[in-house]
Amino acid sequence: MIPFSPPHIDDAIIREVTDALRSGWITTGPKTKQLEKELATYVGVQDVLCLNSATAGLELMLRWFGVKEGDEVILPAYTYSATANVVIHCGAVPVLADVNGDDFNIDIQKMEAAITARTKVIMPVDIGGLPCDYAAINRVVNEMQHKQKFVPATAEQEKLGRIMVLSDAAHSIGATYQGKRTGTLADATVFSFHAVKNLTTAEGGAVCLHLPAPFDNAFIYRQLNTKSLHGQNKDALAKMQKGNWEYDIVEAGMKCNMPDVLAAIGLATFRSYENMHLPRRKQLAHRYAEAFKEFDWAQLPVIDTSDKTSSYHLYMLRIRNIHVTQRNAIIQNIFDQDVAVNVHFKPLPLLTYYKELGYKMEAYPVAFDNYSREISLPLYVDLTDEQLDLVVKAVIKARHDVLSVS
Repeated sequence: MIPFSPPHIDDAIIREVTDALRSGWITTGPKTKQLEKELATYVGVQDVLCLNSATAGLELMLRWFGVKEGDEVILPAYTYSATANVVIHCGAVPVLADVNGDDFNIDIQKMEAAITARTKVIMPVDIGGLPCDYAAINRVVNEMQHKQKFVPATAEQEKLGRIMVLSDAAHSIGATYQGKRTGTLADATVFSFHAVKNLTTAEGGAVCLHLPAPFDNAFIYRQLNTKSLHGQNKDALAKMQKGNWEYDIVEAGMKCNMPDVLAAIGLATFRSYENMHLPRRKQLAHRYAEAFKEFDWAQLPVIDTSDKTSSYHLYMLRIRNIHVTQRNAIIQNIFDQDVAVNVHFKPLPLLTYYKELGYKMEAYPVAFDNYSREISLPLYVDLTDEQLDLVVKAVIKARHDVLSVS
């Protein structure tokens, strides 16, 4: 069986994890702080906070900004449930916008049309690793008509004076837009380091802070760090300094810090990310594109444009002129050939929880069309060229087998 997305574990990762275990620091400590520093330098921001998940990072930022009951947060209908779940956790309302028919990302016009006086945050999602159109998104939130409509309810909202752009960049670490890396394209950006992601810590995530003046991002980092540790004003590393045992609880915070034993995986992976992981993923994505370009039934994903480069997290192939039942049959046929594939994602209105809240799939026709024809193909650094060729053959055969009897 060709797996879908196994983690890359090499000797460098094992050594780094072993070093953490032997050091005596397995919770948040020096390796987590080092990972934060290296990520900040790579991305091009001053402050990065590592956490136990991207979900926690999104929720922390919403809570820091004061998002609460009665507020609205705009996000694409085509995303993983975590993007919307964190809005629900804060008591606010997820407002869904349809997506593009070419690159899966949020439709800017639909996004702008969804803005009301209750909108506090826009959360674009870089689906598959391709950045959204951040120039357009930032232009929209800075337009006077939308700034005048904005109703601040906290000191942070008053200081920003507009809708906050919080990027769900779970897929796109290392991607670029207009020459800048993701992490610098929004007020705050959240990466995921889940086991299937390009850069993994087994479970984890990071918040990149890039709020404009007069915000002090270093101060916000400290605030978020406190929020991530039960509202405790000192973490374990600080408390272990001589005579520094005493701490205080300054708020009822969350518990979502990243432990060193996981940061060690990320550190070792990160140090080979630019020279091994990204180049290999790019090669594989372009090899898929070359293999499928001759078939008019294959709608290839956008992986590079004149102003965007992907992180090549997913290869999201769409098959033209099929319906969802045929797509599902094609997937089963591919599995029967011992190739694992996936679907990214079921749009939110198809999920029971959001359906029962009243979201209607019919309101997001492009999202449904994309979903109904999409198959995510294996794409990971250890996938060989020979295995990729077998994946391509399996897709071609499965489509033929299914459609020849439909």
